Amino acid sequence: MSLIPWPYRWLALVLLAAALIGFGWIKGAGDVQAQWDAAVQKQALQVAAIRERQAQATVKVVTQYVDRVRVVREKGDTIIKEVPVYVPVQADAACTVNRGFVRLHDAAAAGELPEPARDADAAAAGIALSAVAGTVAANYQTCHENAEQLKALQVWVREMQVTTK
Repeated sequence: MSLIPWPYRWLALVLLAAALIGFGWIKGAGDVQAQWDAAVQKQALQVAAIRERQAQATVKVVTQYVDRVRVVREKGDTIIKEVPVYVPVQADAACTVNRGFVRLHDAAAAGELPEPARDADAAAAGIALSAVAGTVAANYQTCHENAEQLKALQVWVREMQVTTK
C-alpha cells in the first residue's frame, strides 16, 4: 500500500464511495418504480372491475326501464282505443268544447300561463269531446312514461353509487 500516494488513495476511496452511492441510488429508484407500477396496475384492475359492475347495473336498469315503459305504452294505447266506448258519439254531440278550454288545456300541457279569456273563447272550438279524452289520455301516457324514466334514472344513480364503493 505504501506504493500508492495518499492523494490517489483518497481519490480511489471517493470514487468507490461515489460508485456505491450511485449503485444504491439506481437500485432504490428501480424499487420505487416497481412499487409505482404495481400500484398503477392494481388501480387499473380496480377501475376495470368498477366499470364492469357499472355496465352490468346499467344493462339491468335499462332492461327494467324498457319493460316498464312498454307496459305503460300498452296500457295507454288500450285506454286511448277505449275512448269511443266511454265517450260515445252521443256525448260528442251533447257536449261542446269551447275555445277557452282548448287554450287552457294547451297552455297547461306546455307549462305556460294561458292567455286571458276573451268573448271568442266561449264559442265552440269544433273539437269533439272524444278527441279531448284521447288527447288527455295520451298526455297522461306520456306523463307515466316520464315518471318511469325518472324512476329508472334514480335507480341507476343509486346503482352507480353502490358499484363505486
